[in-house]
Amino acid sequence: MAVKTASVTLDGTTLRFVARSGSGHSFVLDDGRGDTGPRPAELIPMALAACTAMDVISILRKKRQEVTRYEVRAEGVQMDGHPNAFTRIDVVHVVEGPSIDVDAVRRAIELSATKYCSVGATLSSGITEIHHAYLVRDGDGSEQTAEVLVLGPGADPVGTAAEAPATVSATG
Repeated sequence: MAVKTASVTLDGTTLRFVARSGSGHSFVLDDGRGDTGPRPAELIPMALAACTAMDVISILRKKRQEVTRYEVRAEGVQMDGHPNAFTRIDVVHVVEGPSIDVDAVRRAIELSATKYCSVGATLSSGITEIHHAYLVRDGDGSEQTAEVLVLGPGADPVGTAAEAPATVSATG
């Protein structure tokens, strides 16, 4: 089973964060006021577009389609109130080339959506558990950790939040 990691680190006194992937890449995230990078929610349709684009272009190349330009557009509709969850994401593949086989494009998109794209599978499945926890380091080197909340299928958020935090000394 593969594990992917990511971290975001506060950068200054605004809502600017530097995001780092487990593969060593980084970029800036920000809110609308700082506007030095994308908002976190913008990454959801962006990740879906990139994931399906990589699948589809790979499949089209294997099918020997001569693609001269390829763009994937994703538009996500968010709820008006908090947590502003996405209720729909529309994905449009724009494929250009001298003699593109439309059936090959349709089949490549279908394979991406139903078999290969991990982002799309995650978003559409409803099977992902999200565990929230904390680690607080005090000035004396001691640490306190606890799981706060588990969201997702079969989760009992009330039971998790009631657990007592664990205290760990600086040496142990």
